[in-house]
Amino acid sequence: MFVFNLSSAFITFFAVVGPPKVLLSFARLAPTRTTRELRRLAAWSTVVSAVIGLVLGFSADEVTTLFHISDQSLQLAGGTIFFIYAVALVFGVHLGEGEDDEHLPNPMLDGFRELLLPYIASPLAVSAVLVASLTKDDWGWRTTVAGAYVAVVVINYVAVALLAPLMRRTHRTSLEVLSRLLGLLLAAVGVELFLNGLAGLGVQIAEGH
Repeated sequence: MFVFNLSSAFITFFAVVGPPKVLLSFARLAPTRTTRELRRLAAWSTVVSAVIGLVLGFSADEVTTLFHISDQSLQLAGGTIFFIYAVALVFGVHLGEGEDDEHLPNPMLDGFRELLLPYIASPLAVSAVLVASLTKDDWGWRTTVAGAYVAVVVINYVAVALLAPLMRRTHRTSLEVLSRLLGLLLAAVGVELFLNGLAGLGVQIAEGH
């Protein structure tokens, strides 16, 4: 049976909202923004993303109770979402990154809008935080999950801040390759989460090696 621990939580967060995905999102914004604007946008979007992750990490029980969602249902839904997203990622399809020709006059607000679903309030990240937080019912574990998520978004900011001057000239192929490799790991996590949800409902699952 799948055991959600610190390393698996960190890897999951890294795959769904880590630098390979975030750098691709920022690379789309780089041609129309200065290095300073990119760094400011990265800083503010990272702060907002971290706050959302912290709130959900510590209030996962209350959120699922409010919507009458069982832990098993969340694991089944989360595993399915992860698997579908991972398969799309392996084939180079980036879900949630639609093209929009309309831009807001304020470059910061426009950047926030562009980064909202892929990074700031990513549905995948929200699902991952809720699933991970509900794995164990104690505040120490919730703190661990929140810390892992914040660590990933801090890594995101450092990556963007360091690579901002190069984003105008960096080819996206290398980022695409890394994203596809992480997609394979995320697909396996999705399958394990789905099996874990089935086991929680009483379905007998053979133990793997």
